[in-house]
Order: sequence, then structure tokens, then C-alpha cells
Amino acid sequence: MTTSPSDDGCFFELNYLGKSSVHQQRSFMSAEVGSNVTLHCSYGTEAARYYWYKQSLGQKLQIISISYKFDKSGEFHDEFQDNPRFTVKTNDGKSQLNIFHLKPSDTGTYFCASGISFVFEFGEGVTVSVKNPVLENTSWIRQSESGTVQMGSSVTLNCTVQTGSCGGEHSVYWFRHSGESHPGLIYTHGGSSDQCGKSPNTQTHTCMYDLPIRNLNKSHAGTYYCAVISCGQVLFGNGTKLDVEGEAVSLSLVYFLSAALIFTIILSVLLAFTLHKMHKRNSCQTSVFCYQVHRVAGDLHYAAVNVNQLSRPRRHRKSTESECVYSAMTHTLN
Repeated sequence: MTTSPSDDGCFFELNYLGKSSVHQQRSFMSAEVGSNVTLHCSYGTEAARYYWYKQSLGQKLQIISISYKFDKSGEFHDEFQDNPRFTVKTNDGKSQLNIFHLKPSDTGTYFCASGISFVFEFGEGVTVSVKNPVLENTSWIRQSESGTVQMGSSVTLNCTVQTGSCGGEHSVYWFRHSGESHPGLIYTHGGSSDQCGKSPNTQTHTCMYDLPIRNLNKSHAGTYYCAVISCGQVLFGNGTKLDVEGEAVSLSLVYFLSAALIFTIILSVLLAFTLHKMHKRNSCQTSVFCYQVHRVAGDLHYAAVNVNQLSRPRRHRKSTESECVYSAMTHTLN
């Protein structure tokens, strides 16, 4: 939760952290010049005011409209005021922003928000890319092919831009869109022209930009978009999808080896205990002699010899018994 001052000097809170109750349906839209788009937003909780904002690449948020609880059409501000290309309809916890006859300047990220008292909740935002078919033959942007990489390795994403005869400086932006989050700005070159070259035959300018990513992990997975602002127009790439694999296999291997080690230890202990019991039980079942020497009154001594026979079948057990041989020895004192 952060605070920001409003135009009248008061402060309001922006709910950027945590789970928001404001949701937008799509995260990226591509449309051609002259077409129409409709952006949708839903509000999980009832609010007093509903907002639409626009953020152009590298620029601050611009407020488009404010709709109050019982106002369905909305009140527009600044350059959007009295502009028939923009309309808003808010009803039953939902709001939609309509943009007609798209222009290249309409390219940007559009946010919806709700406000109760001084607490604001923002949606994830939807990025609209407006393409001009007339300029596609001379101006275009290409990105690296999508692919799968191993965890811990490194990769460099490429962005190649051709801007026709316009040789002005470029502002380059990289966005990432993962399954857990909407597109977010992760890197910008900002006014770079030292990586550009001009073709002597066609007088077109071609620029190349790289985004190195090292020590990859699961959090790097997603689709990376390259966007370039050049000569008054915004060019968006089609995106490079990056899949990172290896963690699941490694974890499975670790779990398997750990389980195998534990099983081996338990089995070894059980085997050792079993062998010990067997050895103790069979130690007196072999042919050994046990002597017991006793002393009685006087000088008479006798010894008992116990002969333990080997285990034999049941039919021989009756005829085989332990025998004790007693010997006596007397000693007469002189």
C-alpha cells in the first residue's frame, strides 16, 4: 500500500500490493489503425467512484474518466474531454471503455480502478498496440524465436527494428508477461541509437537490441515483448515465449535418491538384526561340549558333560537324546 497526493493536495492510498478486487479481462491487444476496441473491467466490491487511466510508454498515468456510483456514462478529463472516440459505460459492478477509430497515439496501457474514500484499487492493466498497415512494409519489429532453456543457463533475447527512412533516436522497452502476472516493464534502453545502421541501397535504418538473462530459474518463464518508440510511432514485437525446465526433473531425482537411501538404511538394519537373532539361536545347536564342575562336601568333585546334538529330522529325535556323563574323583588326604 502506497500513498500519493491528489490535485487538491490531499493524499489517497493506492492498493498496488496484495490481491485486488478489480480485474481486467485481457492483458495484451493488437489492433490496426481505424479499428475499434472495447476494454472490460469488473469490480469485486462496490465502490463510490470508478476510473479509467492511460499510460503511454515512458509517460505518467493520464486520467481518462471518472464515473460515480449512479453515473453510467462517466466524466472525461484533459485531452479525452469532448472526444467522441472515447466512451465509458459502467453498470452492475462492470465497466467498459470503448475507443473508436484507433490512432497510433492510442497505443499504451489502460488501467481501470475503483475508489472508496481515499483507498484506490487498480486493475492489472491491458496494453493496446495500434499497428499501421501502411507502414508495415517499411517499419517493423522482429524478436527471437520462442524456445525452451535449462535452469541455470543463460539466454540473450534479440529485438531487430527497422524504421524506414526515419533515423531518430529510439526508446526501447522490454515487457514480460507470465502466467501469474500481467505484462510489466522490466527494462528500458531509453534513447539508444548507437546500435543502428543504415542500408545504403534502401536508406532504411535497422537497429538491434539485446536483453541478456543469466542464471535462469522458473521465475524467468513467460513471454517477453520488445517495444520501440521511434519517429512518433510505437512498434510492438509479437513476443518471445521462454520456457524454463529442469527443476521438476532435479527435484524428482533428489526425492528418488533420498527415498532409496532411506530404504537401504532400514533394510540394512533389519538384515543385521535378523542375522544377529539367527546366530544367537543357532549357536547352541552345533556339536559343542559344555562342562560344569561342581564341588561338594569334602574333596569330592564331579563334572557334567552336556552334549548338544545337531538339529535332525523329527523321526530321529526320539532316539537321540542328550547324555550326561558324570565322573567322580576322590582325593584322600594323607
